[in-house]
Amino acid sequence: MFTALLLFSFGLVIGSFLNVVSFRYSEEKNLFHTEHLGGRSKCRHCEQKLAWYELVPVFSFLLQKGKCWVCYKKLSWQYLLMEVAGGLIFLLPLYLYNPIIPNSLFIIQSAIWILAFLTFLLIWSIDFRLYLIPDELNLVLGALGLVLADYTNLYGQFGNFKGSFLGSYAALFGWRSNIWINHFSAALIGGALVGLIIFLSKGKGMGMGDLKMMLALGLLYGWPDVLFIFIIASVIGAAASLALMLFHKKTLKDALPFGPFLVIGAILVFFWGEAILRSYFNFFGL
Repeated sequence: MFTALLLFSFGLVIGSFLNVVSFRYSEEKNLFHTEHLGGRSKCRHCEQKLAWYELVPVFSFLLQKGKCWVCYKKLSWQYLLMEVAGGLIFLLPLYLYNPIIPNSLFIIQSAIWILAFLTFLLIWSIDFRLYLIPDELNLVLGALGLVLADYTNLYGQFGNFKGSFLGSYAALFGWRSNIWINHFSAALIGGALVGLIIFLSKGKGMGMGDLKMMLALGLLYGWPDVLFIFIIASVIGAAASLALMLFHKKTLKDALPFGPFLVIGAILVFFWGEAILRSYFNFFGL
């Protein structure tokens, strides 16, 4: 219990920091530029610098009733959501593994997936606001994928019935004999799927950031997981677009960032990939 509370509290702080980075980010400067990472926090409306007691994750937002104490303008719910998301992300090791005696593989896998989910959090918030995915974040995902594949292979955690969030169903899709062929093929196929849509829609359906993210997700998740990430993201994205049009929030000509839906697809496959596929096959009696 104490370990979970400690991890969650630390995650709240990290989530709060990432939220600041997200709001400060601009396309003109590198994501890791000092202007994005450093400096005093301030209200986005009146630019009043914030005191330490206004920066306590979750509690400050609730205490201020979601408003700035100086200008009384409403604060974005993104502050609260990203802080809580950061806390939950740091509980991933306890949810997934929870070994009695942590070994090196447990530590490496935990660190990689925590960093991956934190990267997802930044991609979601930046793409939702600016309709772009920083190259730096896609590079981070790709690098994490290569490290994860190396250690998964080293510890013998890859094969027909292991090494995929789709469980034993992954064996139906092939390429399970070599982890490097599997992950690089996943990256190429994922990139090709988005590239085809970009070509057919003349850049209106998706963007290069989405293509690069699919390449990175392929390296991180492997085949066939990346295929189902794309399918789930496309279905949810289409449903969201339809709902927005029905409520007259968007038109057919309006763009919708695809990065957040790829994040949703990646999260759903991570937690419930095998269950989703099992439900699909059961529905059709297969």
